[in-house]
Amino acid sequence: MTPLFSVLYVVGITAESMTAALSAGRQKLDLFGVTMIASMTALGGGTVRDMILDDPPFTWVEHPIYLVIVIVAAVVTVGMSFLMHYFRHLFLILDALGLAVFSVLGTQIAVHLGHGFIIASVSAVISGVFGGVLRDLLSDRIPLVFSGEFYAAISLLAAALFMTLYHSGLAEEPTAIITASVCFIARLAAIYFKKGLPVFEYRDAEQQMDPRLRLSARIVRDGARKAKRKAGAATRYASPITRPLTRPLSRPLSRTFRNKSRAFPTAAEGTDYSDMSSNRIARRPKRQSITRPSGRHSPGARGVNVEQQWSFNKGDVGKRKAPKHKQ
Repeated sequence: MTPLFSVLYVVGITAESMTAALSAGRQKLDLFGVTMIASMTALGGGTVRDMILDDPPFTWVEHPIYLVIVIVAAVVTVGMSFLMHYFRHLFLILDALGLAVFSVLGTQIAVHLGHGFIIASVSAVISGVFGGVLRDLLSDRIPLVFSGEFYAAISLLAAALFMTLYHSGLAEEPTAIITASVCFIARLAAIYFKKGLPVFEYRDAEQQMDPRLRLSARIVRDGARKAKRKAGAATRYASPITRPLTRPLSRPLSRTFRNKSRAFPTAAEGTDYSDMSSNRIARRPKRQSITRPSGRHSPGARGVNVEQQWSFNKGDVGKRKAPKHKQ
């Protein structure tokens, strides 16, 4: 392991141990459980790889400092858990870096042991993703690498690219750096664009499919919700000129309401109302009532002075008494 990859390896196991400690905290485990899950997440992939490839001693046994770093990182995460949500995006970046580095190291070890492409790919996948699988299994949930993400596929890409560049005559260190860089960028792109592998869902003939899960039903439901939201917004923000009344007009307008600046003609003057909708009228003046003289309880007459009245045409009023107060 070169000095550069030693540093990247330490960064990777630190980030893995911190995310594992947070996952253990969601399950309300004690401090021993937190450190155990953190250690298995950060060092479990390399341990399983060395067991399968029969390559003793284990990395953390040969270098116990790695185990100390993992435990310290887990304890620090427990003590500073109230700040960890601010570093969520940083953890995603460091996790992508650790995946790339672990995959390259797994491929290198398989190549040094004389194995071919298939065993090198298995070694890369185990080194890169098996720690996260152990973490999710101990946390009692389905592993994230099985849920349609480009995670294990990045390890396969690392193995294929490393073997191609290595057998093409390129030196091992530049090959490892190029492979890790490409895999790191590919993982970040998959996170940013939310891309993943296709998800397989099988239902036998006896199990009926919920209609709400069908694609066509979802499209219709989403379209109906969108149209309902648009209609509600149009009604809510409509102009008072075009806003519909609560009830249509049952008889033509036959009164003249006089205001300081405008007056509405009566039906006797021969005004044509054919172009007006039966449930829409022009905007009323601010202080005007069409239901009662006081205007206190009429629609659109909020804030009207009770003592202020409106006068009517004498021809329309007939023999009724005129209001006491005239404007």
